[in-house]
Amino acid sequence: MKQTAVVTAGTAGIGLETALGLAAAGFAVSVVGRNAERGARAVERINSTAPLHPARFLAADLSSLDAVRELANRVSVGGALTVLVNNIGAMFPDRQDSVDGIEASFAVNHLSPYLLTELMLPTLRAGAPSRIVNVTSGAAGVAKRVFDGVEPPGDYYGFHWYGRAKLANLAYTLDLADRLDGTGISVFAADPGGAATDMTNGTMRDPKIVSPTLRLLWPLVRRKFERSTSGPASVAAKPSIFAASDNSLTGRTGLVIGPQALPVAPFRGATDPRTAEAVRRLSERLAPLTAPDRA
Repeated sequence: MKQTAVVTAGTAGIGLETALGLAAAGFAVSVVGRNAERGARAVERINSTAPLHPARFLAADLSSLDAVRELANRVSVGGALTVLVNNIGAMFPDRQDSVDGIEASFAVNHLSPYLLTELMLPTLRAGAPSRIVNVTSGAAGVAKRVFDGVEPPGDYYGFHWYGRAKLANLAYTLDLADRLDGTGISVFAADPGGAATDMTNGTMRDPKIVSPTLRLLWPLVRRKFERSTSGPASVAAKPSIFAASDNSLTGRTGLVIGPQALPVAPFRGATDPRTAEAVRRLSERLAPLTAPDRA
């Protein structure tokens, strides 16, 4: 059976490098993105490597939950899926809302991959043995662990809110691995360790993304950010490619694959069942599997 893969935010950066790696491994790859021009260029680049199967582009603005539902329907038409890589991520220097009226960082970094994953489970079961790879971040390790609401207490700081959304998604990922154990669907988190991408270019140089305490140490914090986001996307994609395709992971699940493309211990906050339960309740309320009636 043909192996298929979907990579969100796959038209540039780490996502495109992940798509290239999976195409080289024999997958028929679909890259998801908002911009048709970038999508066409990504497909052209992948196909220029003479893959076993031609790539395709799927247009979707995954900051919209309705667009996530539409994408899931389009992918499901194929009947089976082998790999879903939720590579989408975004950091915002200023607080903003998604089209659904939800704080954008939480919507893009957690609710979007959560909803797409839940909707794609029947298609992934049809393609089993299959894998889900959710891209995480070291920022999750310094995040607030309060998930009573979409927004944590206190003021908005882009890096910390990004980390909190990534923590939510990591807790969901590990909980999902337990839920799907024995179904033929393996679930992994992949930490790219950072790279020079559209997301990190510029945003990580703005001191207002961190709390006032860290701003006092901004020269040191900025240098750390610059070092961690200076590497090539091709290297940062290796954990995702490994998690999605390496034979050594066959039959395994619930692992975090670190920047060296090796399993690492997850952040303690993500393994707390109380955190997973709070994230689950919040996710189900904000991103129901069927669109709410707006009449």
